[in-house]
Amino acid sequence: MYEARSKRFRRPREVASRAGQPLWRQRDFGIFWAAQTLSFLGDSFALIALPLLVLQVTGSLARMGLLTAVGGAASVVAAVFAGAIVDRVDRRRLLIACDLVRMVLYGLIPLVWLIGPRVWLLYTVLPLCEAVGMLFAVGYVTVVRGLVGTGQLTEANGRLNATAAAAGVLGPLCAGALAAWTGPAAAIGVDAASFGVSAACLCVVRIRRGPLDDRPDDLPKERGGEPLGGQPTARAGERPGRRAGLWRDLRAGVAFLYGHPVLRALTALLFVFSFLTLGLNDLVIYHLKDDLGHDDGTVGSVMAAGALGTVVGSLAVARVHRRLGFGPTWTAAVAVSGVAVAGLGWAHDTRVVGALCAVFLAGAAVAGTCSMSLRQEVTPEPLLGRATSAFWTLQYAAAPVGAAVLTWAAERHGTAPVAMLAGGACVLIAGAALLTPVGRAGRR
Repeated sequence: MYEARSKRFRRPREVASRAGQPLWRQRDFGIFWAAQTLSFLGDSFALIALPLLVLQVTGSLARMGLLTAVGGAASVVAAVFAGAIVDRVDRRRLLIACDLVRMVLYGLIPLVWLIGPRVWLLYTVLPLCEAVGMLFAVGYVTVVRGLVGTGQLTEANGRLNATAAAAGVLGPLCAGALAAWTGPAAAIGVDAASFGVSAACLCVVRIRRGPLDDRPDDLPKERGGEPLGGQPTARAGERPGRRAGLWRDLRAGVAFLYGHPVLRALTALLFVFSFLTLGLNDLVIYHLKDDLGHDDGTVGSVMAAGALGTVVGSLAVARVHRRLGFGPTWTAAVAVSGVAVAGLGWAHDTRVVGALCAVFLAGAAVAGTCSMSLRQEVTPEPLLGRATSAFWTLQYAAAPVGAAVLTWAAERHGTAPVAMLAGGACVLIAGAALLTPVGRAGRR
């Protein structure tokens, strides 16, 4: 057994003994939780600083969108291979290595900016960091179940997302103030430092590699009493070592998603949703800076106010999910997000922009936590990395194009009509979900 070969991973009995403990009393989860909160705090600096750097040098929304698109494309390409890599290696060491690489890469930007602006560096560093970040994200999803088991997945994901969002409130405020004082490049240096702290914390975390099939017996049920979305095929439980080649591993993940009715429909719906929303951050920043004429500090304050929505959504998702079930919770969250997006371009008061951002991010947090928890619950352990990789590859396959199209259209025709069109399309996605297994899944 894997546990016998490495003392760093807890044995199943140890995990079972702590399953009834509150999450805050579980040492390894607590350290992991703190590390990721710090990392997200740094990420929120870069989220504001990178678009501001491009806007500062070029003044172009389309160039901002192009940077987002390039980064998104690198993330999609990395997702093709990430699952196979994650399922083959020591996941803790992989996460540490990803943090260290991003620390070095992001650290280059403020150093080079001391000499002078080099926009080409952003188009080099961001794709590399996004590719490494995708590898980290897939590994991140797979280790959460090893930390808390399946019974506390939704709660654990909700808490991770909530504190990440809380960091996202403080981060933009500090990033906006720092960017207004010293320039956006310095804010990216904070992101680089946060990756170093995260790597140090992960060095003392023990992560269990789960059994072949660690799914609970009490998965959400359909009306007929069958497990939500049906059972995976027998092939899904094969060990990754028996597969030859990364492309075959990707096909294994795609095959599992295709064979699961809820995940199949969810992937298709999120493919369109991601196309419409990946460029939204650039749209909001441009609307505040160019349309409304505000400074970097105001941008940070509005984005911080918006991040409060993620805090609320992440803290509420477990309770709402228990009361309503997966399908109603997910579709309502997407519909609410779409309504918020539709109104963003028409809002001229920064308080209204912040409130709409909060509503959008709250809905996105609820929908995202639900879909992640479902995938973690129903996927066999040896396939979890590949299924996550395939899911994100397919979900974001067209998102980089969408970001480029959204920002180009907004620069050409204005933010208001483009936001209205994108938001209306998101509401239609929620309506379409009601006609699929997603809408019927886990109803109470």
